[in-house]
Amino acid sequence: MPRTYKHLDVEERDILAVLKSQGHSLREIAGILNRSPSTLCRELKRNAAPVYTGYYLPHKAQERADNRNRNSHRRRRLKTDFIRRYVQKHIALGWSPELIAGRLRIEHPGLYISHEAIYQWIYQDATSLIPFLVRGHRRRKHRGYSRKHKKSHIPQRVSIQERPAGVLKRTQIGHWETDTISCRKSYQAVQVNVERKARYAKLAKLKAKTSRAMSVALTRRLSRYPAKLRRSITYDNGPENAEHMRTNQILGTSSYFCEPFHSYERGTVENTIGLVRRFLPKKTNLATICQDHLTKIESWLNTRPRKCLGFKTPAEVFNAECCT
Repeated sequence: MPRTYKHLDVEERDILAVLKSQGHSLREIAGILNRSPSTLCRELKRNAAPVYTGYYLPHKAQERADNRNRNSHRRRRLKTDFIRRYVQKHIALGWSPELIAGRLRIEHPGLYISHEAIYQWIYQDATSLIPFLVRGHRRRKHRGYSRKHKKSHIPQRVSIQERPAGVLKRTQIGHWETDTISCRKSYQAVQVNVERKARYAKLAKLKAKTSRAMSVALTRRLSRYPAKLRRSITYDNGPENAEHMRTNQILGTSSYFCEPFHSYERGTVENTIGLVRRFLPKKTNLATICQDHLTKIESWLNTRPRKCLGFKTPAEVFNAECCT
């Protein structure tokens, strides 16, 4: 039967160190350990002290052998140059590893990589790409919310509980969510509107966060679409939404309001605001932001593939609905 090779264990390394220090030759030690002299010679070359040659410390030799064994079993995360270039290109565009993995399967059906492998590759082998991730760490922080308003100040407010069930299921196009991004440095704000089914976004600059400015911006953005693409709008309970009935009269929409302190009931627009914050982080002076800049952000949002859309883009889904 062919002989199978086996590395030295801890006990054999201890005996090798003792006998070598006593002046025994490698051939004599090999006979005692029932090992080949070439095995011991290779052990001394690979695991002896790298600086003070000639010294052999068994515990250090065992540590070097264990490290070498672990490293030999590490799989390469991204195996081909093409996949690495694809990941680098799209990470730089602000795509998440999950989006990159999903879109890769669509554009190149024969290739597959998991988003976890992309994360591991970035954190271990391509740390220069970490700043392009949404967060530089994997653990998320808890967010709080303000409790300024305890009573409703919205005339003719209709609770989200009365919204048709079909809106929640996203089976029909034309149901929007809206919210605003504001800053402490100026009175100006950014209105964020998102269609629930397609995740299609429209951004508008507001000179002031007032109810009239909010209504005017909404009607200007949505009036260009046919009636089937503007059925309802879901708001929060901010005073800037007080003129929702004016918006309904112009657009023919219905309005619904989430429950106080339940921002998760408008999760689509909250998620979109999180994406917009990549370009407009907190403490940004919105007075310095022009509509052209918002249009570029809007284009990025609508041409970015989404996992919830089967890795299609919001523009692809929205435009397909327009044609039906």
